[in-house]
Amino acid sequence: MRFIADFHIHSRYARACSKNLTLENIAAWSRIKGINCISCADFTYPGWFKEISEKLEETLPGLYQLKKPHQQESDLILSSLAPSLQKNTQYFLLSTEVSCIYSKGGKVRRVHVLLFAPSIEIVSRINKKISDMGGNLSSDGRPILGIDVKELTKAVLEISSDCFIVPAHAWTPWFAVFGSKSGFDTLEECFDELTPYITAIETGLSSDPLMNWGYSKLNTITLLSNSDAHSLQKIGREANVFEGDVFSYATIIDAIRAGKKGSTHMRLDYTIEFFPEEGMYHIDGHRVCNFSCEPEHTKKLGGICPICKKQLTIGVLSRIAELSDQKKELQRERNIGYKSIVPLQEIIAQCLGIGVSSKKVHDLYVKLINRFGDEFHILLDVAPDDFLSCAPEELCNGIKNMRNGNVSITPGYDGTYGKVEVCTKKKKKQDTLFQ
Repeated sequence: MRFIADFHIHSRYARACSKNLTLENIAAWSRIKGINCISCADFTYPGWFKEISEKLEETLPGLYQLKKPHQQESDLILSSLAPSLQKNTQYFLLSTEVSCIYSKGGKVRRVHVLLFAPSIEIVSRINKKISDMGGNLSSDGRPILGIDVKELTKAVLEISSDCFIVPAHAWTPWFAVFGSKSGFDTLEECFDELTPYITAIETGLSSDPLMNWGYSKLNTITLLSNSDAHSLQKIGREANVFEGDVFSYATIIDAIRAGKKGSTHMRLDYTIEFFPEEGMYHIDGHRVCNFSCEPEHTKKLGGICPICKKQLTIGVLSRIAELSDQKKELQRERNIGYKSIVPLQEIIAQCLGIGVSSKKVHDLYVKLINRFGDEFHILLDVAPDDFLSCAPEELCNGIKNMRNGNVSITPGYDGTYGKVEVCTKKKKKQDTLFQ
């Protein structure tokens, strides 16, 4: 049975996030997207943790659902958007993102990590421990902690060995374990003797598995992909697809740790990816000067912007190239697969030639969801020609192009999202593992 999970989103209490990110809305939009298991998000924030404790109940070991009154509210939200969709209850998994800013090795480090916990009781103990270590949990849904990430990892694992720690968006320049601005060259430099407990990383929007396969230090590391959603519509823009017959916190974590080998009751089958060029830190550049360049050009420039003469922001592509030490294509069979997608609303907007926020895009999106089912089913499974009965031919062609990797791409850089076009006549073939 297919089981799709997004382990990294945010709540309305996180900075620069939508106020519509309530538990009821998150559950409804997870159903629209086709996600079976979604992060509860931001469990360190006191007000949000109170809501989690009051609104969720454990229905499978380590997995939670909305209690009946709140599930009914979520069902009403879903009915207003997609009345034809079956009102399945979504599972919540207890995970959150924290930001550690500290000094190590003579350098200021800024590392974001995801914390996974098996129960609300364990979350309560984690929150107390972080507070005792000096963390101000009331400052933001994603708190900034002046704590060495190794010490945080040690403290969390001492509370429960069932907890799980994953470096978030591992290659992002400013806030990541391998980031060009404040990261490390290896997991060992960051986590020291606790490195064996780090068995997965989150690749982030600006890289995909193929890029990561070039770095031999990750050969035994499972590559996860999550949305890091700051709004409901962004939920599931990246996700993880499992196959299994027993669903629980433990079987999910076991499957992640096992990677390609799989575990007894569940295996991680593949990840759903952004085209990495669409990520806002894919190549190098300087946003204020509207300048970007590929890694080889950056080397010729000495890392300096030719316009303002200040340092360029070195993107994920360059950083991975710097550390890569093996032929990435040879690692394909050793790793789980991936499929690159473009969100359905973006495809519709491109095919209609209008803005993604327009009413026409919304109306056709809702029509397709009601006609064919959730967004992932549409993007991954439905035969493109089946759309011809209720959508323009351009949409059919756009989905075909996405699945085949026939896309035209303008890469993102220095905090600016790239653009992936699926409905243009001129296409650039991209590597894809789409089946």
